[in-house]
Amino acid sequence: MTRVALGIEYQGGAYCGWQAQPVVPSVQSRLEAAVASVAATPVQITAAGRTDAGVHACGQVVHFDCEHARSASAWVLGVNSALPPDISVSWAQAVPQHFHARYAATARSYRYLMLNRRARSALVAGRALLVHRPLEVARMNEAAAHLVGEHDFSAFRAAECQAQSPVRVVHALRVVRAGDWVWIEVTANAFLHHMVRNIAGLLLAVGRGDAPPVRAAEQLASRQRTLGEATAAAHGLYLWRVLYPVAFGLPCQSAMIWPGGAD
Repeated sequence: MTRVALGIEYQGGAYCGWQAQPVVPSVQSRLEAAVASVAATPVQITAAGRTDAGVHACGQVVHFDCEHARSASAWVLGVNSALPPDISVSWAQAVPQHFHARYAATARSYRYLMLNRRARSALVAGRALLVHRPLEVARMNEAAAHLVGEHDFSAFRAAECQAQSPVRVVHALRVVRAGDWVWIEVTANAFLHHMVRNIAGLLLAVGRGDAPPVRAAEQLASRQRTLGEATAAAHGLYLWRVLYPVAFGLPCQSAMIWPGGAD
């Protein structure tokens, strides 16, 4: 039995999210069907993160077990030939049996992408949030600083979140501008349901001048989601990168061409 890891990119607009569900299309179901066509047997795929409906990924990592050996190029080219245009495999690699796409990860990074201008863009429709009002990135970074570290993020979790503990460790949180592009990047050991989109909603309110930077500390301390800012739309969010111990030798950067590259 061989365990294989894949790097996955997808646009999430057409799917109910990562996780397979009855009737509605999911990224997982499409990928499992494509991998099974190459493996010549049904497979069960485990992902590093279960993204929500409409959320994209350029650094998703998955693993599965297969009885039949295939080359890395066979996995990439064969699976891609069976996938729809909005899902693709970027790399494939055999990994040891103790590798687990979810539990072996040491950290995950998400980016929330915004186009900050008055005119809409046909090229990024459904792939970034259009923000008409000017965003003050310095204010957003001042607010973001309050959320770095180990905290109870109850005020940033969805009501339906099933995590046993609301405590998470945010290793880094920054807001960057490059021309009309603004993006929020957050790296943590793990995330609560809607946590990144709720952080983005708060930082957007601060950047537009609708809330002071100290609002981040106040919302965090409240531990009440009902007192928080509006949740940012799903289509601006990307699972950007998943980090693993170097011993596994997996690619750790996305090849996605976008503002800021894969930094």
